[in-house]
Amino acid sequence: MTIYELSIISTSGFPYFNIIVRPIPEGGKIFLRFFDFSENRPVVQDQLDLNSKFDLTAGLISALFEFARNIDKKIEVLEFKPKKQKDTTKNVNKKSKYQGDVLITTQTESFLLHRSVGEKIKLIYTHFINSKIPLDSAETVYENEEKKIIDILTDSKARRKISKSQNDLKRRANDFLNEMKDYGLWGISITSFDLSPIVSFGKKYSLDNVYDILRHIGYIPEIVPLEWIYRQSFYSDEQIQVCIIKSDVGSTVENILFEPFFYLLFADPQSYFGEFPAKLTSAFNTILG
Repeated sequence: MTIYELSIISTSGFPYFNIIVRPIPEGGKIFLRFFDFSENRPVVQDQLDLNSKFDLTAGLISALFEFARNIDKKIEVLEFKPKKQKDTTKNVNKKSKYQGDVLITTQTESFLLHRSVGEKIKLIYTHFINSKIPLDSAETVYENEEKKIIDILTDSKARRKISKSQNDLKRRANDFLNEMKDYGLWGISITSFDLSPIVSFGKKYSLDNVYDILRHIGYIPEIVPLEWIYRQSFYSDEQIQVCIIKSDVGSTVENILFEPFFYLLFADPQSYFGEFPAKLTSAFNTILG
């Protein structure tokens, strides 16, 4: 599991809900991701002078330093994404997309696909949080709701689907590993739609090894269903070529969000598979579809 903690607060700092899904592994690089569900309030603000900006920045750095020290989590990089300039005159009569001031944060593995994590969080907001606003006077998240939130975060439905077909998948994966061994194929894995590893096939890499391999992959762009990309990684100082294939089969969560699987191939950096990823995708889709 790759989403370790979820927190729901108001933008004014009211601590509404927090859940630890799984303890954070030692030594890993963890991302704190922010998802903003606050009202759009177009306000024309005076430009801050340089000294005022520095004062605010200093306060932010100090607060984050104390926060990190108190929870024993060292912050090394903080990424900012400047907002696009908007014409506020066009938004005066525009209805806000979200009501209230809700901020949801998650602590996750660095390699997860941010857009996919965001789709999960949006589903949680829509189904379990939106109706409770304002948070400072809201009823609590009930036990059955908390269970459903955990199921969404941990890809419970996708994991059950894989588990039901695991014997067929293992048999087909072993056939492919034997067939492509001389072409440099070392291992196969299936992940959820945010790239959380679910199962690994082959003797060379365990599921824990797959986590390490994914941690050393750089930026992964959007992939069209039934297409694939190649990326470089390494494990135990051995370079690995990783083929990431986006399937068009998966699970539909809460009858709203379709979550397709990804199929991963781990191979010798000099390997060339041609159309083999399409062959594997067709076989796995038949089993899981």
